[in-house]
Amino acid sequence: MRTHDINYYLSLPYTIELIREHDTTWFARVAELPGCMTEGDSAADAVDMIQDAMAGWIELALEDGRAIPEPKPLEEFSGKFVVRVPKSLHRDLVAAAAREEVSLNQFIATELARVVGRPLPSSARIAPSTPLRRHMLARTTLHEDHPSYQTEIDSAEPSSER
Repeated sequence: MRTHDINYYLSLPYTIELIREHDTTWFARVAELPGCMTEGDSAADAVDMIQDAMAGWIELALEDGRAIPEPKPLEEFSGKFVVRVPKSLHRDLVAAAAREEVSLNQFIATELARVVGRPLPSSARIAPSTPLRRHMLARTTLHEDHPSYQTEIDSAEPSSER
């Protein structure tokens, strides 16, 4: 069995989940590494600190001889899946999409993005319907190999203009 070193694992595109918990506290964790988490005073601080937490987590796992999970490549996900819903829900979703003047596919994709806390594209015209959804937008999942990784961290910072 070939064992990789710490630099190998740190170079992989692990998924970092960043959650704003309070006005001055950001929580970060690595989705693939159970228990690898930290907090920071800002989004950028939490992302910097999670890098140190990852190094420590991986180092201990290597010393203990534990298996270190690797991130799944984004290519493993096609972006398509089939969901069966009751006819009445299908009707309600079609009606909601029509009210928003978007396709059913765009409506459902936007709503799913909100539920998991993904940043919405600026072209999304659907407004949040509950305060809970607005709160959930503070959570984002970042993949280092995603082209807007740094942009998403920067936009997660609170603006003094708001």
